Amino acid sequence: MIQSDTVIDALLRGRARPYTRPGSVSAIAKRAFAGRVHVGQSGLDGDEQGDPRVHGGPDKALHHYPRDHYAWWAERIGGHPLLREPGAFGENFSSHGLTEAQVCLGDRYRIGDVLLEVSQARQPCWKLNDRFGVADMARQMQASGRTGWYYRVLQTGEIAAGEAMTLLERPWPQWTLQRIATLLYTRTLELDELRAALALPLVPSWRRLVEARLARGTVEDWRPRIDGPATD
Repeated sequence: MIQSDTVIDALLRGRARPYTRPGSVSAIAKRAFAGRVHVGQSGLDGDEQGDPRVHGGPDKALHHYPRDHYAWWAERIGGHPLLREPGAFGENFSSHGLTEAQVCLGDRYRIGDVLLEVSQARQPCWKLNDRFGVADMARQMQASGRTGWYYRVLQTGEIAAGEAMTLLERPWPQWTLQRIATLLYTRTLELDELRAALALPLVPSWRRLVEARLARGTVEDWRPRIDGPATD
């Protein structure tokens, strides 16, 4: 069943700045702002990414993280000050009532004259560990499937917080992001599921990942991404 419209509670953006480990840069510290903003194929005007090799680009133009998950995180890690306001996870969109259990890969949403397509779920990285001061924060996010997701921008335009997202198309209703997270991070070598996933419009990195698991019968090493470089 296609859900009713979801309101974008907050839009957030941030500038790339030196981060916690030697040579690292990040724009994860995003802040909410008021007013209308242009959405281009690279995302919100004024938003930046610290490492364009792995962040941003047309398939990661905008990151949406459900505010619904904040209470769950507070139970896990305590009343962290970052959880008091949207933007704790470096998201561009914050909303209530829409999670990975409802969103499917390839969903198309309209906000005003902007058209977005769900391109992939987030693969959390070590920068979350340092942001929260929790050594395994990225691992917890990955295991929980509460990662949020990315959009590509199919039609540019202007949007503002308080506007509704309307679901227009759902070509892959059986492939929720929750199901994909289970395949990627929990039941990682279910061959039938992996083969079925190849029929999806996967981003190139995900397609390579699935093909490699099928070819080798092993799971890729997550440690560089979720543990990061040495801090010494």
